[in-house]
Amino acid sequence: MSQAQTLKQTPLHQEHLALGAKMVPFGGWDMPLQYEGIFAEHGQTRRDVAIFDTSHMGEFFIRGDAAESGLEQLVTQRLSDMPLGSCRYGAMLNEKGGVIDDLIFYRIKEDYWMVVVNGGTMEKDAARFQDRVQGEFVNRSMELGKLDIQGPRSREVLSGLVENIKKLDYYTFDYFDVLGENVLVSRTGYTGELGFEIYYPWEKTPVLWEELLSKMKPAGLGVRDVLRIEMGYSLYGHELDENLSPLEAGLNPFIDWDKDFIGKDALLKEKEAGIKRRIKPLVSESRRSPRAGHRVYDAEGREIGLVTSGTFSPSLEKGIGLAFINAEAVAVGQTVLIGDDKNRFEAKVTRRPIYQQGSLKS
Repeated sequence: MSQAQTLKQTPLHQEHLALGAKMVPFGGWDMPLQYEGIFAEHGQTRRDVAIFDTSHMGEFFIRGDAAESGLEQLVTQRLSDMPLGSCRYGAMLNEKGGVIDDLIFYRIKEDYWMVVVNGGTMEKDAARFQDRVQGEFVNRSMELGKLDIQGPRSREVLSGLVENIKKLDYYTFDYFDVLGENVLVSRTGYTGELGFEIYYPWEKTPVLWEELLSKMKPAGLGVRDVLRIEMGYSLYGHELDENLSPLEAGLNPFIDWDKDFIGKDALLKEKEAGIKRRIKPLVSESRRSPRAGHRVYDAEGREIGLVTSGTFSPSLEKGIGLAFINAEAVAVGQTVLIGDDKNRFEAKVTRRPIYQQGSLKS
């Protein structure tokens, strides 16, 4: 059996092929890398509006009290004080403080939750929830398609299709009538622009896709990666995994130290001993781009870190990247060298987000 036959397919697989999308394996799924091209899709998302198929993401529904069910212990963020209709980003850790997955909780009712997880970690995440949570658990990942509408015009364009969509604030959600289906729509995304995510019945997702394509252009995983690196967002398997702590990855704002959670003791010991490396954004002094696996050197040529993600940024017209660098090696504004033993180029350490003109909270 070929790899293409073993890959999972979203409900829009045939639509992507019909559009001439370049397809690639991603987290066990056959996904569109690009349609018109990364530069065109980047401009479409940053300046106008674009649609992404993210149906590979997983959706779990859990019924139970946050504390009594064990949900509260499973993640770094506090759940019990979430308002109804709000979303909250956090991480699920192992006992050693490594990141099993990063995820988003949606509080639908006082004791009813939706959790969105990464497609590549869906099965192990489901097993973890079922093992640790004392409550009703339903994995609806293969029942719901997911479309991301992202860009500064996303609200304007969606308002003609979804009544009252303008009422949603950043990281909130509600149920809306979308082409006759009562579905969850959230004001969330992964691009740094104003955006919305629509969770739609799997078999009917092609109908919604076609309707939205009459109002905007599609974008693929290639530009999604460029956009998220420009914002300094982590990608599981690059800046996050079970051997990396959220402290190293810069997820401190998404840790509630006043609650108990699995992995907390390990993180406290790490803090006490001193965090040895931290994620740092880099901007090249030229169009040359950092690449995952490139090493980072200080001005004297000593190896101080490793690049985890890199790309060319159309917004900055320079190469950019994310790297784990020895905690005390460099400060913001300092110059480093990127490459290998034979070929290196200069870059500067900067702050997240690298791109700062996004419409995210407009």
